[in-house]
Amino acid sequence: MSLSGKRIAVTGAAGALGSAMVREALKSGARVAAIDRSDMAPHAEDSVVVLGGVDLTQPDDTQRALAAAAGRLGGLDALVNIAGSFKWEKVSTGSVEVWDQLYAINLRTAVNASRAALPFLTHPGGRIVNIGAMAAARAGAGMGAYAASKAGVARLTEALAEELKDQGVTVNAVLPSTIDTPANRADMPSADFTRWVKPEALAGVIIFLLSDAASVITGASIPVAGRV
Repeated sequence: MSLSGKRIAVTGAAGALGSAMVREALKSGARVAAIDRSDMAPHAEDSVVVLGGVDLTQPDDTQRALAAAAGRLGGLDALVNIAGSFKWEKVSTGSVEVWDQLYAINLRTAVNASRAALPFLTHPGGRIVNIGAMAAARAGAGMGAYAASKAGVARLTEALAEELKDQGVTVNAVLPSTIDTPANRADMPSADFTRWVKPEALAGVIIFLLSDAASVITGASIPVAGRV
C-alpha cells in the first residue's frame, strides 16, 4: 500500500506501536514527523522529523509540535494518534486519579493533537487515525478506567468524522486486542504470544486507512483482534 509523498505526524512515536508505525510508513514512501513525550534519538533517515519532549496533554505544547511538524515537512496529510497508556486497577480498590490519568493520556492527547493538526489537514485526502481498543466495547474487571478512556476515543472518532466529511477528510480508529509488545509479554509471561497482534500488522491496517484506497471509509472503528 503506497503512501508515496504523504506527510504524516505520528504521536507516541517512541513506543512499540509508534516506532513500528514510523518504520512501516517509511517503507510505504511517506515522510514522517515522530512526536513523543520522551526525548528521542534522531533518526538516520532524512524522511523523519523527530520532535521529542512534547506533552500532548497540554494544548499549547501540542499546537507548537504539530505546527513544527507541518513546517518541517512542508505540510501535513495525516495524523496518527498513538500516544496512550494502560493501567489495570479495580474500581473498588483503585483510585480516581487513575481515571483522570488515563483520560488525559488516552483521550485528551488525541483531542489536542487532532485540534492542532486540523489547520494543516483540512484538504481532500486528509486523514486522522486513532488508536482505540476492543476493551472499549465491554470492560472486564480492572479495565474500567482504560476502557472508559478508549470508549471516549471511539466517540471522538465518530464526532470528528461527521465534522470533516464534507471537506474530504476521513477520521477512523483501529481497535486492537492485546498488542505483542515487550511490556505485555513481561506482564503476561504465560500467555500465548502468537495469538496477539503484532505492531507491524496493526501498522499495516493503519497504513491502509491512510491510503487513497480508504477514501470512502470514515467514522469507523475497526477491530484488529488477532486470535485473542
